[in-house]
Amino acid sequence: MMGAQTRAVLFDLDGTLIDSAPDLGAAADKMRTDRGLDPYPLERYRPMAGAGARGMLGVAFGITPDSPEFNELREEFFVAYERRMLLNTHVFDGIHALIEALRELGLLWGVVTNKSMRFTDPLTRAIPLFASAGAVVSGDTTPFAKPHPEPLHEAARRLGVPSEACVYVGDDERDIIAGRAAGMRTVAATYGYMGPQADSTLWQADASISSPMELLQLLNSA
Repeated sequence: MMGAQTRAVLFDLDGTLIDSAPDLGAAADKMRTDRGLDPYPLERYRPMAGAGARGMLGVAFGITPDSPEFNELREEFFVAYERRMLLNTHVFDGIHALIEALRELGLLWGVVTNKSMRFTDPLTRAIPLFASAGAVVSGDTTPFAKPHPEPLHEAARRLGVPSEACVYVGDDERDIIAGRAAGMRTVAATYGYMGPQADSTLWQADASISSPMELLQLLNSA
């Protein structure tokens, strides 16, 4: 399925490589408790962690980006998250082994996330895993964010490979849409933040994996 022409693997960040839900959820929940509201358990926030501020504020306060108070609350959330984003965030089990195996195969790897550079840069600098990443593209690195394909094209350019020589792995439908639009083969990571309402079989990804090392099996079977 992957094909012998594969030269690089690109990944989404939150929900695919790292579990940042504990810090995202805690930042939003502090906003609740600061207002005298009862706290929510992490399990309530986790399915929406991949949606960032939109998802966290939706859970915490039941608002959408169309709500008049959204922009003000979003900046408050950003500040709260910025203060604690490295406290409990960790790399998913199996990711270190997967990246090491990809490098042994001679494959390049990188990150394409909708998280802004404000958060992506300090996170990836602080976590040793990312020292070997050949490209880290954030949501505001280019004028576009996923599901637009341009961030994926930018990552491929930084790696020095054609977009069609890349595989893109993500845990959200917009990842698959962006990857397909960029001419990449796509893999849905179902171990991330997919909530009970998500059905990855509808995303039209080329494959899906329920654990990180399953990706290696796909590559080795090509």
